[in-house]
Amino acid sequence: SLLLGPIALYYALTNREARRASSDFLQRVHGRPTRFSAVVAHLRTFGQVTLDRLFMLRGQHECFTVQRTGGEILQRVLDDGRGAVILSAHLGSMAASKIGDARRRERIYIAGFFRNAAMINAALGQFDAGSGARVVHIDPGSPRTVLAVRDLVEAGNLVAIAADRAGLNDRVVQVPFLGQSATFPLGPFILAAILRKPVVLAFALFESPNRYHFHCELFSDGIVAPRKGRDAALRAEIVRYAQRLEHYARLAPMNWFNFYDFWA
Repeated sequence: SLLLGPIALYYALTNREARRASSDFLQRVHGRPTRFSAVVAHLRTFGQVTLDRLFMLRGQHECFTVQRTGGEILQRVLDDGRGAVILSAHLGSMAASKIGDARRRERIYIAGFFRNAAMINAALGQFDAGSGARVVHIDPGSPRTVLAVRDLVEAGNLVAIAADRAGLNDRVVQVPFLGQSATFPLGPFILAAILRKPVVLAFALFESPNRYHFHCELFSDGIVAPRKGRDAALRAEIVRYAQRLEHYARLAPMNWFNFYDFWA
């Protein structure tokens, strides 16, 4: 942790894209020019959350304090055995959602396109205490991903997907986010509409030095997208998602981990 300050400073000085993306995002949130020190603090938060993930993978949950808001929603979904889709984002730490309840850890699977972060996932995988088996690798354009997620959810599990970042060959829509139109993927919402299962929003936001505030809310009892007017129905759901994402991003701006021009 002591090394994270110099590391964050190094990246702020040498990585122009990350520096500009951080500055742009923080300026949109706060409505004022961003100081260089805030960019360094932003990058350091990303480093801390990444480091914390290592301890979470090792099962060392006693290192952290977790506050839960809306945790009963996730518990209710688990208890009724229907399964659900969790929509999250590159905001805070999805790994922190597994802290505490062993039953919840066993039932949450994380779906994503992990080749973009192959190096860090390979490194952290060396410390994995068994949760690696609860990862679904998204293969863009392949129906196998849909079938794999469907089977997991039908068995009463929860599958978490980051719905803020478009992947390879994703269909996308433009919706308002922090005062300007931004690109969001249709894929997670199409998948949720196919499954017709409850959809839950979940974000675990880091608070220094070792606290996470886990926020959970019911987004939908089941996304309905009829064939006639399907695109409009899905876009309306994404608009709602972007509004809630903006709410949580404003709650904890330093937890925003999209270090590229999100509005490009």
